[in-house]
Amino acid sequence: MKSIAELDKIRQEALEKVNLRHDRKGTRIVVGMATCGISAGARPVMMALIEEVKKRNLEHIVVTQTGCIGACRLEPMIEVYKEGEDKVTYVEMTAEKARRVIADHIVNGKIPYEYTIGAYEK
Repeated sequence: MKSIAELDKIRQEALEKVNLRHDRKGTRIVVGMATCGISAGARPVMMALIEEVKKRNLEHIVVTQTGCIGACRLEPMIEVYKEGEDKVTYVEMTAEKARRVIADHIVNGKIPYEYTIGAYEK
């Protein structure tokens, strides 16, 4: 770095990478990782999502974590935010179910409704 302008540029680029709430492009997968989610098995779910995204070389997919999503009895939970679509909430996830969400929902655009909160409540 040779100037304040270069430092400001680096700062702005870093902020754009971390700022997941504005100008959402692509897909964001959020895993509930509060103590309720972790104790129910959220960590293997998150690792399966990350591994599957990496294995398939999927671009514009961000896998991130959050605190409690709000329905502890349904953990592990994930929420999928695809650009231009409604949020989809998946409940009682496992690593295998997470891999299927990537294959069916993210890659092929077909939501496995049997894993969603709406199917659970019926």
